[in-house]
Amino acid sequence: MIRCKLVSYKRYDNSHRSTFNYFCLLSTNNKMQPSGEQPLVATVPPPIHGDVLEAILSHLPLIHLVPKSLVSKAWNKAVTSILIKSPKPQPWLIINTQTTRSPYLTTTLAYDPASRLWININQPLINYVSALRSSQPSLLYMISPSKFSFSFDPLHLTWHHTVGPRVWRIDPIVAKVGTHVVVAGGTCDFEHDPLAVEIFNIDSRTWSKPEPMPEHFKGSASSTWHSVASDDRRLFVVTKNDAVLHTFDPVTNTWDGPYNLVTDRTVFHSVIGFCNDRLILIGMLGDANDVVGVKLWEVSCESFECYEIGEMPVDLVEKLKGDELEVSSIEGRMAGNVVYIYKPVGAEEVIVCEFGVGGGECVWWSVENAVEGDRWIRLEGMVWMGLEGMSRHIGAT
Repeated sequence: MIRCKLVSYKRYDNSHRSTFNYFCLLSTNNKMQPSGEQPLVATVPPPIHGDVLEAILSHLPLIHLVPKSLVSKAWNKAVTSILIKSPKPQPWLIINTQTTRSPYLTTTLAYDPASRLWININQPLINYVSALRSSQPSLLYMISPSKFSFSFDPLHLTWHHTVGPRVWRIDPIVAKVGTHVVVAGGTCDFEHDPLAVEIFNIDSRTWSKPEPMPEHFKGSASSTWHSVASDDRRLFVVTKNDAVLHTFDPVTNTWDGPYNLVTDRTVFHSVIGFCNDRLILIGMLGDANDVVGVKLWEVSCESFECYEIGEMPVDLVEKLKGDELEVSSIEGRMAGNVVYIYKPVGAEEVIVCEFGVGGGECVWWSVENAVEGDRWIRLEGMVWMGLEGMSRHIGAT
């Protein structure tokens, strides 16, 4: 005679800090042992599948679903079902670091806001042309007098190589606009036109030289003094110290502006970017020796009027400042509904702002910066990461 009994036991999953109950089947045999005791033998617990498995896995962050999807076809099916039903994943902050000495090794870290973890990304070796640079969430580039290399796919697995622009440049404004890459300003001192603009057509792989930048940029026509953003049609360039905006259309080769973005006279430094097709302006209030706040505005791409949409909590402003007595600049990376704000040098904390559904109320938090050391060039970007991409590129968590 066989008797069945359900006995529960618990497993603690350290990666998710939660407890699950399982049941195993215990069988008893009529045949008595010499001692007169009836043995109790535990068999392998029945497999978890279907809705039960899906319900359990649905509580895990995206990063932890990668190994779970490899367990079996049933588990892979459950993970796929979860991803289909889940809200759109949040974009990751990607930090590329490059040593300043030969062989200029590059490493890549990513911050996943869903699991709030830093992750190592396995990347192929990047052939060195010059210092690695970034001006937009998805664009990495290297520029020299003889060669221009750039990549704009999410994890920068594909690089495009061409001859360098005709004008020798040190610190130009570089941005991808549709099928064009715009290179403006940042010329060497001996070049006769510091406002020169060149456009590389990705489809035809040719360079063209349109009209130069407006006179407003004279004396400060380099990426150091400007923040850039772009959509499929236009390049948006804002001067960081006065929030004055110009736009450039690479198809018609025309500049428009200037547009004064903010009326708040306490803003002394600003940067721009796109979140879900919304142009966002981030402004620091006060002065470099006394930062009193950080605000966010949405900018109309037609009228260029600004509408305040959020303000950083006071405690996070203090975390952003850290131990620095003077904070003269900040950087911002934006995509989807997430904004990352940090100091370009010596950032102990990265401040995160997530917009609610439909651009609703902001949710703020901070994360400790995982990159340290002063012999590294840090470049930040953002990427949408799916399960397949993570399986190929995640090295460690």
